[in-house]
Amino acid sequence: MSDASPTTSPVRVLVVDDHPVVRGGVVGWLAAQPDIDVVGEAGDGLEALALVAEHAPDVVLMDLRMPRLDGVAATGRIAAAHPGVRVLVLTTYDTDNDIVRAVEAGATGYLLKDTPLPQLADAVRAAARGETVLAPPVAARLVSRMRAPAVEAPTARELEVLAGVARGLTNVEIGRELFIGEATVKTHLLRVFAKLGVDDRTRAVMVAVERGLLPSPGA
Repeated sequence: MSDASPTTSPVRVLVVDDHPVVRGGVVGWLAAQPDIDVVGEAGDGLEALALVAEHAPDVVLMDLRMPRLDGVAATGRIAAAHPGVRVLVLTTYDTDNDIVRAVEAGATGYLLKDTPLPQLADAVRAAARGETVLAPPVAARLVSRMRAPAVEAPTARELEVLAGVARGLTNVEIGRELFIGEATVKTHLLRVFAKLGVDDRTRAVMVAVERGLLPSPGA
């Protein structure tokens, strides 16, 4: 049930998603709300930037994985150029890396696409009021992350070595590239394993990517 009064200006919303069926369903539901005005829809981040500049929405519902310009990059640009616009992420992805990157880019909330439509409309209204909106699983992940004991972060050199591993290089090849000995490469890897809580090269790369320490493959 909406708590908006008849005299309240409708919340102006831009919906951004590269899947037309998903986007159409969200647009249809929100447009049916008397206190929400869908001012546009976009299929990628670049299109979203142009429409934000054109329509000045109150809230942008932003997907994350899109062609040309992804949701995190688009969120960062919107937050920098249009600080009054609230970006509410709506995605299927709930990894720590995705959540943290979106929040750090300036997103005011993070919802999953299985959110019931009535709750989605309420979240849009809350975001327009400047409130932080988080899906329960996302909130739980952030709380767990904050409560986790602090661990020493890998050094820049250790991450350089791990980046070589991610590219499929051997210890000898990594050492040659970084002008260090093979034994030094092994030492760096052992330290990274300890800091990431893993015991093999593959898992070390996976955890580093999940934590945003290394770029995702193909990024």
